[in-house]
Amino acid sequence: MRHRLHTSVAALVAASLLLAGCGGRDGQEAPADAAPSSEPTASASSEPPEPSYWPLTGLERTGKPPKHPVIVTKVDNTSSSAPQVGLGAADLVVEELVEGGYTRLAAFYYSKVPASIGPVRSMRASDIGIVPEGATVVTSGAAPITIKRVNGAGIPWITEGAAGVYRETTRSAPYNLFARLGEISRRLEAEEEPPAYLPWGTPADLPKGAKARTLTADFGAHSTSWQFQGGGYVNTDSYAAEGDEFPADSVLVLRVQVGDAGYRDPAGYPVPETKFEGKGAALLFHGGRVIRGTWSKDGLTGAIELATKRGELTVPAGKVWVELVPAVNGDVTFAK
Repeated sequence: MRHRLHTSVAALVAASLLLAGCGGRDGQEAPADAAPSSEPTASASSEPPEPSYWPLTGLERTGKPPKHPVIVTKVDNTSSSAPQVGLGAADLVVEELVEGGYTRLAAFYYSKVPASIGPVRSMRASDIGIVPEGATVVTSGAAPITIKRVNGAGIPWITEGAAGVYRETTRSAPYNLFARLGEISRRLEAEEEPPAYLPWGTPADLPKGAKARTLTADFGAHSTSWQFQGGGYVNTDSYAAEGDEFPADSVLVLRVQVGDAGYRDPAGYPVPETKFEGKGAALLFHGGRVIRGTWSKDGLTGAIELATKRGELTVPAGKVWVELVPAVNGDVTFAK
């Protein structure tokens, strides 16, 4: 039937051309077809697609998002962890207080997944407010009370015994647990693309601020220091392997309240819990300058919002290290 329809149309076209040729007056040729319209077609006038952005850096993305969810890996941050492996590939890092005034890192991976990451250490209740919705945590485990709370918050986690989590034979326990994130990511599937972790913007959006080329975040027994060099921030007391340091474009310091997690570690220290909700003071370091502001977060799963006295504060797109410094018993210093 379709072939017959094409044949009939062809016959009609031929007949119309014959009539047009005979219709010329005084032997003149029939006028040529009118010039095509200069008005754009629907396809030419259609709007270009909206750009897509990486949720953990705010940078523009080309192509489709990864199939795996955000993977947050808990990494030891004491001298015993040296050298840390895989931090250079992280999209974003959050440093949080643990027992004894030391810190632990939550390294976020989404746009890029390294072959290995470690040393992998345990979760804390603080992570409930740090880990974004839909993410999976790679960890060495946690205390029973913490596991109960993490499970209650609906956060999936992977630990020793799962494929891709292994002991590095050249290191001593408990600093020898590592994870092959590339292998792990292939087994995970995200239900939907994650939302932006921070309110992203551009350097042009920032207030002028004050000069600040060095800063130190003091947690008690541990301090993390940064210097502005070559357009970014260098962690001058990092435990990362050489060439595998986190390349921070900005350092965001948020002053947080800290409570008691309700148990003690094996050494007898009370375990603190960062209350990453509510509001507090914020310091955004970018481009060798510092902008003072405030942060707010509606509940543990709420979005992080930043502001100055003049209005909303955004973080320039790029890689960010977030320091969750205790408002009490913690300190932040910086200098020109």
